[in-house]
Formats: sequence, structure tokens, C-alpha cells
Amino acid sequence: MTTPVIVVHGGAGKVAEDLRASAVTGTRAAAAAGQAVLLAGGSAEAAVIAAVRTLEDDPGFNAGRGACMNADGVFEADAAIMRSRDLRSGAVAGVREVRDTILLAALVMNETRHCLLVGDNAARFARERGVGHFGREEVWTAKAEAHFTAVRAGQQLDNRADTVGAVALDARGELCAAGSTGGVLYKLPGRVGDTPMVGSGLYAHPELGACATTGLGEAILTHVLAYAALQRVRGAAGEAVTPLAAGLVREVSSRWDGAAVGLILLRPDGTAAVVHASEHMSWAIARGDAAVDAGLSV
Repeated sequence: MTTPVIVVHGGAGKVAEDLRASAVTGTRAAAAAGQAVLLAGGSAEAAVIAAVRTLEDDPGFNAGRGACMNADGVFEADAAIMRSRDLRSGAVAGVREVRDTILLAALVMNETRHCLLVGDNAARFARERGVGHFGREEVWTAKAEAHFTAVRAGQQLDNRADTVGAVALDARGELCAAGSTGGVLYKLPGRVGDTPMVGSGLYAHPELGACATTGLGEAILTHVLAYAALQRVRGAAGEAVTPLAAGLVREVSSRWDGAAVGLILLRPDGTAAVVHASEHMSWAIARGDAAVDAGLSV
């Protein structure tokens, strides 16, 4: 049996000073939720869903309850999930005012022959199956309103780190990756970043491992970062994994004028990497039944 592992991130970017402690607390809680699933014999799929759902319900993160608004003052969310055992994935993009977007992505993976559903039709599909909590009251926060108002007035804000994600390895040796996001603050309506895109926002493969990315979606999409990272560390183990992944992240960031870029990954042997090129990235790791390790990388 394999020692189960889960790694969680709360987004690469700049975390406002008053949110830094809660970012660590939130990622720790998410990893603990996933760890509990794994220790009970649950799958990597169930574990990453539990972790991401915890973060979606935490208003300090840009996903679910903490999502930001687009330029029309509307909440548009994206999410995705992918597992290694059969390379199945599911994703949704541009879904309005939904709190638990990762559940919609999992529904696409497990109950359709498709990989990605978008917009109102993705919402309709989920509603017909009784999945998801919809409505502006489910996602609106005073934080989101204040940030929207400030940007509309031309103020420069400390950008809250975007996207949440998790990767897990279960006792059967299977891997899964998941991510959820409210997107870029004041984005053009309809804009979709890397999070729901297999290969860029996430990837899971039995021989390569699992990876979830975060940061500027356009940079990540251009470099198909999740898949590229797993290829970069292919064959590596132990202490060699992190510097290889970090080098790739720095390359992508430098090609995009220092854009925030980060990722978490797990190799099939359980080796983990948490790397970023940004001011901050909150993270947490739970290995077996050991205490959760968490922090805010700077």
C-alpha cells in the first residue's frame, strides 16, 4: 500500500497583509479535510474534492464564496478535476454565481462523455441533477464588492492570490488533481484562464504524477504548464524534483514580465513540490497520518 499524500495551494500572487494568517489557516484546513478522506481509505478524487470544497467555502480565497467579480459585476467561475487511473477529466467554465464549482466539474467527469461544459448550459446540466449551490447570495462578499468598486474607480489594489487547487495520491497509488477559481478581478465577461484547461491548469497521469497550477492564466496556458512541469520532473525523485519544477516556473514567469506563476505537484512515488514565482503562495501538505504542514511562501 502507498502512503497517501495531499498537497493544497491557495493561489500564487500577492496576499494582502490582513489575509496572510488566514491564508495559512485555510490551506491547512483544506489539507486536513483531504487527509481525513485518504486516511479513511477514500480515493484521491474524493480527497481533492474535499480539499477544494473547503477552500471554496472560505471567503479569503478567490473561489466559490470568495470569488471576485468581472467587469460587469458578475461572478463567473471555472473549475476542473482529472484523475490518473483512466485519464478522465471534467471541467466547467464561465458558470455564473455558483459556490461549489468543483462539484460541477466532477459531475462532468463522472456523468458525461465530455470533458468541458461552459456557461449557462453547464449550470443547467448541474441544476437538473441537483448539484451545486447557485445564486448571488451564495458567492457575494463585502470583500468582492469593495475590490470591484475600487478597481472600477481606477484604484490599484494588491491583487489577492488567485485560484485554489489540490493534488493527491491515495493508498492504491492513484493520483488526482483539481482546481477552482473566480478568475481575474475585473476581467472581461467570458474570459477563461488556465484552471479548467487540461494540460495547462492541471494534469494527472499514472507514470508522470499530478500537478495543479496557479497564477496568470494567459502565461500558464501558453506554456501548457501542468503537463510541462510533469514532463520536466519525469524520472526525478527526492530533492531533485523541486529545483526542476522551480526552474520551469521561473522561466514562464520571466517570459511574461515577471507574472505570478506557481504550481504544486506529486510524483507517483509521493515526492511533492511546491514552487512559485510570485510574492506569496499559501500551501499545505499532509503525508500519511502526520500533522499537516502549512505556510505562506515568500
